[in-house]
Amino acid sequence: MSRIISVLGSTGSIGTQTLDVAAQCGFQVAAITANRSIDKLEEQARRFRPELVAAYDETAAAELRIRLADTGIRVASGMEGLIEAATLPSADTVVTAVMGMIGLRPTLAAIDAHKRIALANKETLVCAGELVMARAAQEGVEIVPVDSEHSAIFQCLQGCADRGEVKRLILTASGGPFFGWSRERLQNVTKEDALKHPNWSMGAKITIDSATLMNKGMEFIEAMRLYHMPPEKIQIVVHRQSIIHSLVEYCDNAILAQISSADMRLPIQYALTWPRRTNAAATELDLFSCPELTFQRPDPDTFRCLGIALECAKKSGTTCAIMNGANEAAVNLFLHDKIGFLDIADLVERALTIVPAQSAERLDAVLEADCAAREAVYSHIS
Repeated sequence: MSRIISVLGSTGSIGTQTLDVAAQCGFQVAAITANRSIDKLEEQARRFRPELVAAYDETAAAELRIRLADTGIRVASGMEGLIEAATLPSADTVVTAVMGMIGLRPTLAAIDAHKRIALANKETLVCAGELVMARAAQEGVEIVPVDSEHSAIFQCLQGCADRGEVKRLILTASGGPFFGWSRERLQNVTKEDALKHPNWSMGAKITIDSATLMNKGMEFIEAMRLYHMPPEKIQIVVHRQSIIHSLVEYCDNAILAQISSADMRLPIQYALTWPRRTNAAATELDLFSCPELTFQRPDPDTFRCLGIALECAKKSGTTCAIMNGANEAAVNLFLHDKIGFLDIADLVERALTIVPAQSAERLDAVLEADCAAREAVYSHIS
């Protein structure tokens, strides 16, 4: 199997592992993008020799043009650069590994250009899932999930001819570093504490989302969009060991689970090679050395971000876009030591009360809701 890929967000955790998989599988890299990590972007460009490199930050792009002047590699910038990378004629697959709402427009552009989407950007489906999935269906474009939980569900659904046979989707959650803690104990959590995820090595923003359990709430919403499932047919189970990545229960009460080591290269590789499998770039799981596997109920009352997300999942329009924009802004403030850990949920809840939801049928409406939510958060602490 031969693929030619564009990697949006190539310097992040998913992006770097995607390039590892590309090297292992012999895939050609047509384009790579980042925000402003030009040292790593230059290193990747010289190693993989893509035809296009894009830096979202204009100043970083200008510096990168100078650095890569001897290579013949074209350098683009801004949102236009991301969209060009997402629609490059030579690429057949686009890996959307950028963080945040910035990934929405390039993903839609890639769909319009009939690229296969290896989706690692949660916000795309959380904020505009109905719009994106409808566009993909209209254009006949495959969206294959990269997230370990959604890849697990995707794999467990292979061979399911009738989605009516599915009783429920079961999303597993590690619970983050604070699972089992009381609200009183969470009061004094520091940024350094929250960034210590027990099982996964990820970027700062998604690691904080895992600590608040907002990440799992967002995955709940993603599952609704990806698999066209109502919220009552999706369940979250805390599985601290992160060995079972998610499960599907069928109407006959049989449950299929996808089990592997906590190595993101496996779902990345499967998204790129599906419907085939190839020799693994991921770490092999030794069943004889596995810890005992445990399952517990989540606590949406203590971890209010999860409760908020589950409530938003039941609502239509731009509600989820408001939630996401407010969360991104609040997490940014927490990472810059401007607010406390529990303030994240407070600010998200506040934005949902003051920013009116509207229909999400238009991209402009989604983007406006996102901006209004961020403004609601930042204005509260200014």
